[in-house]
Amino acid sequence: MGDDELAEMRRRRLAQMQQQAVDQQLAQEDVERQRRAEAQMQMALMQILEPEARERLNTIRLTRPDFARAVEQQLVMLGRDGRLRERISDAQLKEVLLQLSPAKREFTIRRKG
Repeated sequence: MGDDELAEMRRRRLAQMQQQAVDQQLAQEDVERQRRAEAQMQMALMQILEPEARERLNTIRLTRPDFARAVEQQLVMLGRDGRLRERISDAQLKEVLLQLSPAKREFTIRRKG
């Protein structure tokens, strides 16, 4: 192996390591950005929801995280737009959840006999 080949391998390895460092830094920045956005959403929800309603939403998040995220985003948007006059109570949140949840299909089983 000549000196030129060795130098080229070192250059490629250095470029690869630098790219990995850049990728890792971008990933860390992305995680930090997501963490800040989540913290901002939680702060907004604390202002929008009464404690019982916030507790209900946290319980829903355990079983249906995507649905809870959608509800949270809707509530935060309403709060930012100024369309909420007061904090949302647990009863009001129940109504919102009923409106946003997809309709359940009912099945009936009939036996022929």
